[in-house]
Amino acid sequence: MINWNGVFPALTTKFHPDGKPDHDTFLKNLDAQVDAGVSGVILGGTLGEASVLKPAEKQELTRLVINHLNGRLPVIMNIAEGATEDALEQIRTAEKEGVSGFMILPPMRYLSDHRETVTFFSTLADSTSLPIMIYNNPVDYKLKVTLEMFDDLLGYENIQAVKESTRDVSNVTRMINRYGDRISILCGVDTLAMESLVMGAHGWVAGLVCAFPRESVVLFKLIKAGRIEEALKIYRWFLPVLELDIHPKLIQYIKLAEQMTGIGTEHVRKPRLPLVGEERERVISIIEEGLRTRPVLPKI
Repeated sequence: MINWNGVFPALTTKFHPDGKPDHDTFLKNLDAQVDAGVSGVILGGTLGEASVLKPAEKQELTRLVINHLNGRLPVIMNIAEGATEDALEQIRTAEKEGVSGFMILPPMRYLSDHRETVTFFSTLADSTSLPIMIYNNPVDYKLKVTLEMFDDLLGYENIQAVKESTRDVSNVTRMINRYGDRISILCGVDTLAMESLVMGAHGWVAGLVCAFPRESVVLFKLIKAGRIEEALKIYRWFLPVLELDIHPKLIQYIKLAEQMTGIGTEHVRKPRLPLVGEERERVISIIEEGLRTRPVLPKI
């Protein structure tokens, strides 16, 4: 079982300037997440640049994290494949490495209909006993996992959670009204984190936590403790930085923030390129302002 309440970083994959994996920097960032009190970690997602990782690299990274954490936190592997058989192979491989569960996107590069989408998720759920979080992001991946699809998937006990990235905050209430606590809801959009948590979301799959782990965890805990005024002060400070999460170059933006907070580097793997020119200066100014006005965090 995974306790889906809390902050779950979608970890970036660290690289050296030549594009080779940088495990030392990765573990430095991972330790910062653990020290801040996150509830689990997610590997191989969009922020993890999974689309440019070789299967052997993903497997090596999974092994590295599981060995380093040694059971302290759940390790959740993202599955984003175009073919069902490829997704099944990814699940089998990750299970052997000892992951705790999976975050699964609908089929990639094909806009499946209701029957195909439900069959895809059902097939994967049948293949494992580990917990599954469905990633619902129609803005970026064009396919919406509808409530009617969830209705058809509730028979699978290991389908336990949703990464709610529809950018429709009312969908949190919609799902709670329909399913109660049967499906744990995790906000998947940094700029809607407080709104979603106030409305009853159980957790937060976060991006800027990669650069600001303590602020992210304290914000979550304040909201859940009902200390809304204190949370609002942090959230209002945080929002300009959180908006770096909703841009096509979120990976470059967040990695630059990691570098500026001392727990990462900005190195990305091609075809992505480091930021340059006015865009780079604009992002740096946002992060610098956040660092200049960084709040003193209350005890929680």
